[in-house]
Amino acid sequence: MRIRFSHGRVLAAAGLGVAVLITSCGGPGDPGRMAPNGAPSQGRSTALGEPVAVVPGLDAPWSVVFVDGTTLVSERDSARILEVLDDGGTRVVGTVEGVAGGGEGGLLGLAVDDDQRLYVYSTATDGNRIQRFALTGTPGGLGLGEATTLLDGIPSANIHNGGRLAFGPDGMLYATTGDAGRPDAAQDPASLGGKILRLTPDGDAPEDNPFPGSLTYSYGHRNPQGLAWSEDGTMFATEFGQNTWDELNVITPGGNYGWPAVEGMAGEEGFTDPVQQWDPGIASPSGMAYREGTLYLANLRGRVLRTVPASDPGRAVDYFSGDYGRLRDVAVGPDGALWLLTSNTDGRGDPSDQDDQLLRLPARAS
Repeated sequence: MRIRFSHGRVLAAAGLGVAVLITSCGGPGDPGRMAPNGAPSQGRSTALGEPVAVVPGLDAPWSVVFVDGTTLVSERDSARILEVLDDGGTRVVGTVEGVAGGGEGGLLGLAVDDDQRLYVYSTATDGNRIQRFALTGTPGGLGLGEATTLLDGIPSANIHNGGRLAFGPDGMLYATTGDAGRPDAAQDPASLGGKILRLTPDGDAPEDNPFPGSLTYSYGHRNPQGLAWSEDGTMFATEFGQNTWDELNVITPGGNYGWPAVEGMAGEEGFTDPVQQWDPGIASPSGMAYREGTLYLANLRGRVLRTVPASDPGRAVDYFSGDYGRLRDVAVGPDGALWLLTSNTDGRGDPSDQDDQLLRLPARAS
């Protein structure tokens, strides 16, 4: 039997001639039933606590990571990596050289390995690339060491650059790449575009990748930007659709997620359907994090923090609807707190005099 989740709609269970009604619930501290129009329900903000503004005045921030207890933020257009200081101020750790920003390109995702080395995804003149930097100095005075380019020539454009980096529980580096406005690249095994890539920390193809000698872990993606793993090792990714459906996918090695042949839940043989889909007007999911059984999705057009139970990923509850504008990234800090980046100064938002902001939610409900 194959059941596909879709906003509380009634879907046929194939081959059984019966129907299953899927309703949404399970956000932290909220029953979370689906609204009648199929949109996720609105949770009570107190269930998550109230965000505290840590840093205002950021310039199109894109990614937030933690190095030995220190918070780092990337800025897409300025190509700067900022260190957050104890007093809520920031200082420039370094400016990544050779970044050729424009549109959705620029300085994008960050990740940190167990040796506290910084991995950076950025757009250069010849495509997107992944670089590794040693960090010099100590907290309060961190600097960027020399860059080591692990991978370059990833297709780039003004749109659909992917850009998220994350280390999986297997110690491998995962990177999301977009189709760069060339949809056929997503189905082309020779292209790095429209893929989720899996690399060793030195940029090589792991021996157990699904396609021998290839960095490709999954394909058929349009513009994935969120990665997270649950405790049992299940890998999730968020993806921007075109005009019909944005997606939450469970990623399996070698899986084909359909773009551009299909978008959303198509039920076509050879393609892996998402476990949940949303109209782009209420979604545009970018960064994603996992904490204590729940996935947290930062949504741009939807302007919400969306929660999805990892054990039942067809459900959803929304928080902070419109309160902080567009949300680009969400991360779990060393103390278990959630950290949010707004994205209102990226040319598509309506910034306040405080934007963009780094916000912090407490580790437990207040």
